[in-house]
Amino acid sequence: MRNPLPVPSQEVGGGDSTDEGADNTTAPEGSSPASTVSSEEGSDGACSLMSQQHRQDKSRELQRGLYRAAKRSRNRRFHALYDRIVRPDILWRAWEEVRANRGAPGVDGLSIEDVETLGPETYLVELAADLKAGRYRPSPVLRVQIPKPDGRMRPLGIPTVRDRVVQQAAKIVIEPIFETNFLPCSYGYRPKRSAGQAVLAVKEALVCNWWVVDADIEGFFDSVDHEILMSLVRRRVSDRRVLKLIDQWLRSGVEIEGRRQATVCGVPQGGVISPLLANIYLHTLDRWWQDRHTGVGRLHRYCDDFVVICKSRKAAEQAQGLVAGFLERLKLSLHPDKTHVVGMDRGGFDFLGFHFHKLPSRRTGRLVPYAWPSRKAMAAVRAKIREQTERTRLRVDLGELVETLNQLIRGWRAYFSIGNSTKRLADLDRYVWFRLWRFLSKRQGPRGRLRPEDFAQWERRSGLTYFYPTGRRGHQALHAAG
Repeated sequence: MRNPLPVPSQEVGGGDSTDEGADNTTAPEGSSPASTVSSEEGSDGACSLMSQQHRQDKSRELQRGLYRAAKRSRNRRFHALYDRIVRPDILWRAWEEVRANRGAPGVDGLSIEDVETLGPETYLVELAADLKAGRYRPSPVLRVQIPKPDGRMRPLGIPTVRDRVVQQAAKIVIEPIFETNFLPCSYGYRPKRSAGQAVLAVKEALVCNWWVVDADIEGFFDSVDHEILMSLVRRRVSDRRVLKLIDQWLRSGVEIEGRRQATVCGVPQGGVISPLLANIYLHTLDRWWQDRHTGVGRLHRYCDDFVVICKSRKAAEQAQGLVAGFLERLKLSLHPDKTHVVGMDRGGFDFLGFHFHKLPSRRTGRLVPYAWPSRKAMAAVRAKIREQTERTRLRVDLGELVETLNQLIRGWRAYFSIGNSTKRLADLDRYVWFRLWRFLSKRQGPRGRLRPEDFAQWERRSGLTYFYPTGRRGHQALHAAG
C-alpha cells in the first residue's frame, strides 16, 4: 500500500533532555527539526512513496536512538517527543499495526474496514494535520461487557480507530524510553518478553521454593490513580504536549449504552497504550521489591497479575503483608478472596493459564514443579470447540470448519507446549474427535449412518491438525468406537 506521508530527510535521534516547559520544536542534538516535514507534506501532499520496509526501518531507527539515549541516563527526561509522534512514518506504522489488530468500532462507529474504504492515505494526512494544529481531541471510550470463561462479564473499553492510531504512535515513541527502566521480573506486553517466559521463570523458581503468594489486584484497571500515574510518566517525559495527550486519554470518559460518564481514575482495558501505562504504574512495585525485599521471595509479574515465590510459609505471609502495604501507597488493594498463600506440597495455583503443582518425579521420586493447562483454560478451549461444532452450524463448509479449528488448535498448542501438557492435549484431541463425530453424524441426518472407519478416513484427508501432534487421535478414536 502506498504511504502518502513524506519521510523526514534526516533521522531524528535519541531525544533531548530539558526542564519542564521547554520548546517542543527545538531540534535534538545533530538532528533537523521534525517541523521541516510539514513543508514537504504541503508541497507533495499524498504523493510521496516509500516502501514498507523503509518505513519500518526509519521508525525503528528512532526507537533504537531513544532507547540508547534513555539507557545512557536512567533519570533523563525527554522533550520534543510530540514531533516524533506526528512524524509520517510513525503514523503510518501505527496505522498498519492498528489495522493488523483489527478490533471493533468505537463510539463514532467507524471501523477499520471503513478507513480502508475511504482511503488511509487521506485519513492519516488529516489526522496529522489535526495533531500538529492542536485540534485533536480523544473521544469517549465505548464500554462493553464481554463474557469470561467462568460465565461472568468483564468490562472492555473500545477506543475509536482514530484514537487507537494516535495511541499506537505515542506508544512507538515513548515505550523505548521506559523500557530501559523496566526490570526482568516484568513480562507482560513488553518487546521481546512473553507469557511463556514468565511461565518458565516461575517453574524454575519453584524448584527450590515451596510457598507462593498468588496475588490478584482488585479492579486494577479501574483503580489506577491519574495523579500518581502522571507523576510517574513525568519522571521520563517533559514534553507538555505528550503529557497532555496522555492526560486527555485518561480523562476522555466512557460511553455505556449511549450515556457518557466521566473517568476520575483508571485506564481503559482495551486501550492501545493502557498496558504500557499499567507497566509504568506497577514498575514502582517491581523496583521497590528488588531494592528491599528480594531476600523474602522472588516476584514475577505479568501486567497486573503476579506471584511471589518464597522458601517458607512465614516468608510468604510476610511477602503478602509487604505487598499489600505498598499497594496502598498506589491506592490499590489485593483482592481478599482471590489472593492466597499456597503451599506447593499441599496444592497448587493458577498463573497465566497454567496450573503449577509439585509432584513426585517419575525418575527420582523427588517433588518437582509441573505446569499444565488450568481447568479454566481447558474449559475455555472446550467452549470454543463446542461453539464451532454446534448443531446451528451444520450447513457450514467443512473446509472452513477445519481451518477455523486448526487456527484454534495451533495457537493453543503453541502456547501450552512449554508445560507438562501431554495428557491435557491428548484429552483435547479426543474431545475434538467426539464433537466432530457428533457434528458429521447430525449432518448426515436421521437416515444416514456414519461408520467409524469412514470418519477416520475423512479425518485423515481433512487436514485437521492435532493438539498433541505426535499422538494418534484417529486410531485412538477408532479403537474407542469399536
